[in-house]
Amino acid sequence: MNKEDWDIKGPGPACAACSHMFTDGEKILSRLDRGPEGYHRTDFCSACAGDEHRQNALSVWTCTYRPPTPVRPTLAPREVAESLLRRLIQQSDTADPEVTFVLAIMLERKKVLVEKEVRQRDSLKIRVYEHRRTGEVFIIPDPQLTIDRVESVGQRVTVLLEEEAARLAAAPEGQHPTSPT
Repeated sequence: MNKEDWDIKGPGPACAACSHMFTDGEKILSRLDRGPEGYHRTDFCSACAGDEHRQNALSVWTCTYRPPTPVRPTLAPREVAESLLRRLIQQSDTADPEVTFVLAIMLERKKVLVEKEVRQRDSLKIRVYEHRRTGEVFIIPDPQLTIDRVESVGQRVTVLLEEEAARLAAAPEGQHPTSPT
């Protein structure tokens, strides 16, 4: 007996006899048979769950239908970082320049952003990045991050990335705010 023989699928979305679509929490009858292709599961609504569907089956049981949970694609860390960077830039008046700078560096290392120029304006360094795929330009002030600040900024970045990942995961399907607006 092959391992594939034991690959028994979950309940179908509808009754095999009348095509009634099952609803969450509905009691259904499940029947298991063995055919040339291996085990086969057939599900019936309570109205169609008569004795004829119980006879000659390998196994029969009742269960509560639960619709399958839709599988959402997981976001790559670079998508989360890019989304957070875009959001922080849009909130420029409240953005944390150290976090914004670290995100830009992260995306540069992931080869999403390319540093094109470094400008000096008074005592402030401005780094100009270009998005490799879209050609967008990001102007990021360099906060001259000191070694004693790296750990606390890294912790803030980690927390914000986790919050952003949760925000993106909760976004409606197909609405990924990582794309340019």
